[in-house]
Parts: sequence; structure tokens; C-alpha cells
Amino acid sequence: ALQEGIESFGFSSEGKHRMESQENPQNPASGDNNNAAEGEKKLSKKELNKLKKKEAKATAKAANQKEQSKANEGPEPGSENFGRLPLNQSQERTGKKFWKINELTRELEGKTVLVRTRLEKSRLTGNLCFVTLRRNYSSIQGVISKGATTPKSMLNFIGRVNKESIVDVTATIVSTKNPVKECTQSDIELQIQQFFVVGESMPLKLQMEDLTRPKSVLKAQKQEIAKLEAEIQALEKKTGVNEADQKGISNQIEELRKQLGHLQRFPHVGQSLRLDNRILDLRTPANQAIFRIQSGVGQLFREFLISQDFVEIHTPKLMGVASEGGASVFKLGYFQTNAFLAQSPQLHKQMAITSDFERVFEIGPVFRAELSITHRHLTEFVGLDLEMAFDEHYHEVLDVFDKLFVFIFDKLNERYAEEIKAVQKQFPFEPLKYHNPSLRLTYPDAIQLLRADGLEIGDFDDMDTPTEKRLGRLVKEKYDTDFYMLDKFPAAIRPFYTMADPTNPKYANAYDFMLRGEEILSGAQRVHDPEMLVARAKERGVTEASIQDYVDAFRYGALPHAGGGIGLERVVMFFLGLDNIRSTSFFPRDPKRLTP
Repeated sequence: ALQEGIESFGFSSEGKHRMESQENPQNPASGDNNNAAEGEKKLSKKELNKLKKKEAKATAKAANQKEQSKANEGPEPGSENFGRLPLNQSQERTGKKFWKINELTRELEGKTVLVRTRLEKSRLTGNLCFVTLRRNYSSIQGVISKGATTPKSMLNFIGRVNKESIVDVTATIVSTKNPVKECTQSDIELQIQQFFVVGESMPLKLQMEDLTRPKSVLKAQKQEIAKLEAEIQALEKKTGVNEADQKGISNQIEELRKQLGHLQRFPHVGQSLRLDNRILDLRTPANQAIFRIQSGVGQLFREFLISQDFVEIHTPKLMGVASEGGASVFKLGYFQTNAFLAQSPQLHKQMAITSDFERVFEIGPVFRAELSITHRHLTEFVGLDLEMAFDEHYHEVLDVFDKLFVFIFDKLNERYAEEIKAVQKQFPFEPLKYHNPSLRLTYPDAIQLLRADGLEIGDFDDMDTPTEKRLGRLVKEKYDTDFYMLDKFPAAIRPFYTMADPTNPKYANAYDFMLRGEEILSGAQRVHDPEMLVARAKERGVTEASIQDYVDAFRYGALPHAGGGIGLERVVMFFLGLDNIRSTSFFPRDPKRLTP
């Protein structure tokens, strides 16, 4: 091997020895040792160059002979079963069937399948190579062993392919003796016959095992580190009564420090780093499931409302005036004037009602220029909005909302059970508790619950987030539900277009829906009388001129109506018990983030 290595660089062992004699006169092997004791003649520079050329020609000739010999022998058996495929430019359409990983089951044992998948990881051990293959949130183990058609070079090739590369794998489905716990298809594995790279990944900035590590593992690690550090600190403060006692304490500290040093420490990937590398983060099984569930919420929202004779509409997001008023609006140049991004579709939903559509809904973006960097606020989110005319009482609309949410929760649990499991694996949470029909409380009811719990709060005080959460805990303890409606809000804390309560004008026909102690919907009966609307606007400092088009929409006869706006990301966040809304926004936007 040494000889071959030397020759591969264009030198024979003899030539190498000679060169060393010239280049390193201190080397004993040269026989020189700073004198001409052995009488060996020193090569000139010209002779040395001649020798190099001669040796290079000999090496090249040997290499050519070796290549010719290989060519005569033909390609290595099995070399056609692995490699890199040419770039797909839609050269042909063969009609091959590509199986999805979640389609592979024990009932298909013995069947040879072709799957296109990501290489999550590989492990080469002797004449075996194990791989984990993943597609979306489904995964399966593959194994390949050295054989007549699967040479060792194939195993080495697989071991060198970067993680997260796209690969085409042809393999036979076999049952496993023991469950492969880390894979979703735990009772089967793939015996690989062919392995081709379709799209190779560059080396990863973040490792998928760090992005997918369960929250419970990180929490346990943090607790164990804190426990050992606390024990060390306690011993460091302790003083022994004698020298032997002090030595014992020192030994205990040393032992605890050893335990701390040997403790397996998993990297914690923070949210900001995840969002900076969102493409990788979105590949995790939990995120694949979260956004399928989010898609499901939108689909179920649309499905239910269409079944109730609602019409889907699409309202403008560029506004001539701020749709909600106030400072929380994005202003932008619009040719020779200014425009505003819609804070909600509120005004146009109501105009649709006065245009005799009677029941409308919209799924679209909402923009809020609020400098709120919290766990539940975004500057852009997806709004699920509806508006509906009613016959006698706005509670007719609450009844529709009630049935809507129960339908969504029921169908998510029914249709997205596998996705919910995938989320729970990384982010454990308690299943949502809700009633059918849903619990309804009034604002005065809520105030009484809070006061009974020792909170000092006025009858008409607004509730901040900690108070909402406290109320949610009290409601859960008393009524065993995570979802409830809170009706009859104080009029002073609701918008000018909210209808006052007919018996007590200090309250309004306004409501919020709460999920796991936080608001997911805000709505009300709207003022549909133009004169009352103008008067209420003036009370709040809103000029009639700024809302003229809106007011005029009610001057030609308007049906009594009510509605509300739902935050899609909040619904998904609280349904899954997640702790930050950025986890349920595909590419979140907040006061500090405009990328990626």
C-alpha cells in the first residue's frame, strides 16, 4: 500500500529514496550525514529533473495498463444500481408508480416498490448500511447489505450522500421482528436494491434531529442540569466540621461535576434560528402536520358555511381610509395619494349584507401595524371572517358560530388524527375539551368568577392577557371546558359600530370566543341605522367624512346583522396547545421580521 501510494504521486520507492537523499542531507537514510563518508555522488538539479520525468512516465504507463485491464473486465457488478440521476428536465414520462411512505404497510410484504423520499440519515456498519427515509411526516427504515448486485461501493456511496438529499429507492417490503420506534412505519422496513440521488442537499446548517427533538426531552435535560447545579452550589456553601468531613464534601462536588460533564446535552434550537432557516424547519414531521391541520381548519370553515347557504366573497385589501381607524394601520403610497392596508374586511362584509347577500364569509390576509411583540400577535395574519343577517336576535348568529366551531373541532379530531399524533410527538399537549352546545357566559359572570378568585376588577374594566388566562383556568375548573363564549362586553371597550344592549347601554351586543384561556374571535351585532352610526362615530372622535361610503351603504335600507373575525393562526395554535403563534404562521410577520 505504501509502494502504491508513493507511485500514485509519480515516484517509485527508489526514486523517492534518492530525492530524500538530495533534499534532506541530515537524513541518516541518505548515508550522507553532512559528509561524503559513503562516497555517494550527489545528483545535479538537471539529473534530478530527468529522474522525475522518467518516474512520471513509468507511473502513467502503469496507470494506463491498469485502466485497460479494468475496461477489459467490464463494469463492476451492481454498479448500475446506484449513482446520481441526470437533472430532470422532463425528458420522458415512463409511467412508473412512485409509492408514498404512508402507503407502505405490512399487508404489502414481499412487494417491490419505488419511493421518492428524503434521506434523513444513514449509518454504515461493516457490510450493512441502514438508512431512515422520510416523506412529509411519514418515515421508514431501509437496509442494504453487501451482495452480488449490491457491492460494497454501493454501501459506501449511500453513506456519503448528504442528509436531506432527494433519492429514488427501489426496495422490497419486509416485516420487522422488533418495532422500529423512531419511524412511523414501525412494523416494516425496506430491503434496498437500487438507490439513486435525484437532488443532492448541501451540508445542513441545522441538523434535523435537533429540529425534531421532543420538547419533553429538552425540558427534562434542563431540569436535570438545574438539579445538579443546585446540588453543587449547596455543597459549595457547606463547611465541614473537620478535615475529613471537608474532603468528603469536595469529593461529592467533584462527583457531581463529573455527572454534569458527562450529561448528554442536546442543542436547543431557538425560535429565531428556526425562522431564519424556515425551509428546513418546515420539513419536520410536526410542522408538516401543523400546516396540514391549518389547511384543514380553512377547509372545514368553508365547508360548514357553504352548507349553511353562505357565499364566499373577496374584499379589497387596499383602502382609501383606515378600515378600523386608529394608529394600527399600514400607510403606503398610492400613485398621487395614500392608501392603507385593510385591518379587517369589516366594512365590506357589512356592505355585502346591505347588497342582499345576507350570509357571507371570507378567508384572507389582515394587516395590523401594532408594535406588539407577544406570543399571540402578528402584523399580518389570516382572517376567517363571516357576516350574517338575522331575523330577531343576534344570538341567531352565535348559534351558527357555536355549530361552526364544534364542527371544526370534531372533524379535526376525526380527519386529522395522524397529524395530531405527529404534533404531540414533538410538542405534547392535552386534547381540547369542549361542549356541544358550547358554554356561554356573560361579561358580568366572568367578573364574578375573577372576584371570587381574589382579583380586584371593576364591572367595566377590560381584561388583559393574564386576566384572560386566569379566567380560562377558572372556567376549566368549574365547567371542564377549554372553549367558551363571552357575551355582553362593556360598550366603552368595543368599536363605534357595535350595537348597544337594549336594556343597559353600558353593555354592548358584543362577544369574544375563548380557547384555552385566550381570545380567538371578536364580534358583535353591528349598528345598521345610519343616524345612530354617525352619532356613535362622533362620540368616538371619528368624522362622518372619513366613513361616508360606509354610512351611505345603510341609507337604502339595511337588514339587522352580526358577525365576527377569527384568527386562523390562533385557532390552530390553541387547538394544538402550542405556545407561540409563529409556530402556526407559514412565514410569520411581526414588528421585527420581514424575512424570509
